[in-house]
Amino acid sequence: MAKIFCVANQKGGVGKTTTTVNLAAGLAKIGQRVLMVDLDPQGNATMGSNLDKRALAHTVYDVLWGEASLSEARQKAVDCGYDVLGANRELAGAEVELVSLENRERRLKDAIASVDHEYDFVLIDCPPSLNMLTLNGLCAAHGVIVPMQCEYFALEGLSDLVNTIKQVHANLNPQLQLIGLLRVMFDPRITLQQQVSEQIKEHFGNKVFDAVIPRNVRLAEAPSYGLPGVVFDPSAKGSKAFIDFAGEMVARIEKMR
Repeated sequence: MAKIFCVANQKGGVGKTTTTVNLAAGLAKIGQRVLMVDLDPQGNATMGSNLDKRALAHTVYDVLWGEASLSEARQKAVDCGYDVLGANRELAGAEVELVSLENRERRLKDAIASVDHEYDFVLIDCPPSLNMLTLNGLCAAHGVIVPMQCEYFALEGLSDLVNTIKQVHANLNPQLQLIGLLRVMFDPRITLQQQVSEQIKEHFGNKVFDAVIPRNVRLAEAPSYGLPGVVFDPSAKGSKAFIDFAGEMVARIEKMR
């Protein structure tokens, strides 16, 4: 049985997709079987896994609609070492269309259930808003990984997300929990970032991952080559941090079992 995690944050531009593809690649590098689900209509996680979102025969949209099974729709990201359920602009209409469907918030959960014995981890890249797509991700997941920058406004959005997780836990998915907060794009030279990092650790304690992802040029360049940084330049500081994070995730899951 796979452990299923959403990578979510209602704030945009905080590195959700970078976290998802690099964690997937990092887990694959340390021998884990990984499925990455792209739930964002922009399809950046699909493109960042060296797959052409315009050329996909089936996408997560077809899976949510029941027009294709997950095993039919998934693709092998050969260079990256994991499987991908991709997305493209088709998914943009799903928000409205899903409202009329039966069991609308659990369609992704049901689809993943058909293949979860084939994987150790399923990672879901959520869009930067709380909509029906994100809700499908939260209902399918065992936990939420929250990438966040150590800036003041990030703390504001974080309380909203924690409340959302509590509501979904209470009403739709009693398994859902906050797995941890990942500090990304971190620059230790900036005093404010150090202060916010300390505040986060004081407030959330062991929910804050030990791994810290530094601001790194090679990680930023990697998507233009259609690859996770972990694959594009394994020796880069940011790539090594993500491989450390993958190891920490595996260790944390072992403790939860």
